[in-house]
Amino acid sequence: MPPVIDLEKGRLHLAAKRGFRNWVSGFGEDFGLSTRLGDLSIETLGILAKGKESGAFYIYDLTMNLQNMGSAFEFNELDPRKKMAIIDRYIFILDLLRFEIMKRLGWLESYPGEPLTLVELVLRFEEVAPDLQAKPPHLSKDHPGYQRFMRMNVLDREVFVRKLIPQALKAVEGYSTTL
Repeated sequence: MPPVIDLEKGRLHLAAKRGFRNWVSGFGEDFGLSTRLGDLSIETLGILAKGKESGAFYIYDLTMNLQNMGSAFEFNELDPRKKMAIIDRYIFILDLLRFEIMKRLGWLESYPGEPLTLVELVLRFEEVAPDLQAKPPHLSKDHPGYQRFMRMNVLDREVFVRKLIPQALKAVEGYSTTL
């Protein structure tokens, strides 16, 4: 009896290969269907999490390729509705990249969405994003602001963590692969 081929998994594998094509050449690392934010090198995280031109390009490129919309070079040719869908996913992924940096710095215990792959975060965005965005990351007990954080409501906790982003981005600039 011939082996059973999982067509959906095959499609996802090809989409991931296409989606990460520029990441592999740009970052010189291996990425694939099972790549999670925690698998990214600190250098790659640093570039992507800044939200500057090259980082935005790579996130747009991954998102567009995974959804068969072309590459990031074609972003400006998309209709406004598709552009907004890409931008929504970009902002969502950007937040999670920044939370991953804070986790590596020891500032966060965990963050929502951490166990999901990048492919899942993009392709299941409509399904997972609303729930994940409603939950703030868990601040580390070792963080100096932990006691104050614990006394806050959910919205204030999110603001507290977001105010740490500039510090985290600055801190990651001076780190090598030791994180």
